[in-house]
Amino acid sequence: MRGWSLPLGRWFGIDLRIHTFFFLLLGFCLLTANVDGLGAWRGIIMWGLLLLAVFVRELARLIAAAYHGLQLRSILLLPIGGLFSYSTPESAERAVEGNTQRALALAGPLANVAFAAVVAALIAGASSAVPLSAHPLVTPHHLIRSTVWFSLMLAALHCLPAYPLDAGRLLRAYFSQTRGSAQATRAVSGISQGFGLLVMLAGLALLAVPGNGTASGLTPWLIMGGFFIFVGAQLEDQGVMFQSVVETVRMKDVMLTEFSTLSPSDTLSDALYRAIHSLQDEFPVVRGGNLVGVVSKQSILAALRNSGNGYVQSVMVRTFQVAAPDDSLGLMIRRIAGGRMALVPVAVEGRIVGIVTWQNLSNSMGLLAEHRRFEREN
Repeated sequence: MRGWSLPLGRWFGIDLRIHTFFFLLLGFCLLTANVDGLGAWRGIIMWGLLLLAVFVRELARLIAAAYHGLQLRSILLLPIGGLFSYSTPESAERAVEGNTQRALALAGPLANVAFAAVVAALIAGASSAVPLSAHPLVTPHHLIRSTVWFSLMLAALHCLPAYPLDAGRLLRAYFSQTRGSAQATRAVSGISQGFGLLVMLAGLALLAVPGNGTASGLTPWLIMGGFFIFVGAQLEDQGVMFQSVVETVRMKDVMLTEFSTLSPSDTLSDALYRAIHSLQDEFPVVRGGNLVGVVSKQSILAALRNSGNGYVQSVMVRTFQVAAPDDSLGLMIRRIAGGRMALVPVAVEGRIVGIVTWQNLSNSMGLLAEHRRFEREN
């Protein structure tokens, strides 16, 4: 999902990104305004109002997450809402607990309903001549009224028991109590894809009704909402399949056992010379056989350029995740998701016995799959 998104900056320590699907909707809004003979600016504003409805929802969820002590790394904005990425494994685990998950699930729809009520009250107070229920409900001709219905649509959408919608998350939590997390997610993903198809078919059926078409203004949005539900459920199903694979892989299965190490007392010049003769981009730093840090080629080179020669201990990273040989690869991926580490040391009682790098992981996984297939066949 991240590869199909664009950054919107870092706000209060949280990376905010917007998915490219939002820009597909911008094209649709511009087309709608053009068909109605209106200026492009009305289509852009209508798109901005949908983004505002999503923003209000995610702001409420962000407040709920902060109240429950969850630490967020990033938020990815989608047309149907946002996806949270947590900076610590503890936050990710706490987010799926009963009370916390219910709070997050309720915060979004309630915020959208409250926002719609406030805007509707402002409309009624400013002019009683603007009918809120007139058709089409969503149209570039009446942008303020469209704001009300965008918010209500988003709230109603998240009441569907389809993942990754809020009600779908609660359904997954319920299934997890009896089926386990992976099976529950796959079950809800299948239900969600069915809901997505039904919503799209319902929108297409409304288009086929003579005299109805897009009279309500909601029909095209219904089709697109179903599409986004279907795609989101498929992505979640693929994620679960990947997770089920990596959970069967142990760190000892993919770790490199032949690697170079550095000492904290090595000079940066000597470390750079050793790096020239190594394929590693990251090096464990050991003292007396015990792991004390991790350092990269880039940090060594940058320190030499900026400050001249020094010692490895001045540039090494002292905070890092250490794996045990029997830890699952899936567990380590969840632990370091927020750290963007390029090297994971594998140690026994503080002594390093191997390393896993993202540089060699894909190659190791491919070879491991071939090795397991060969063993099954023989």
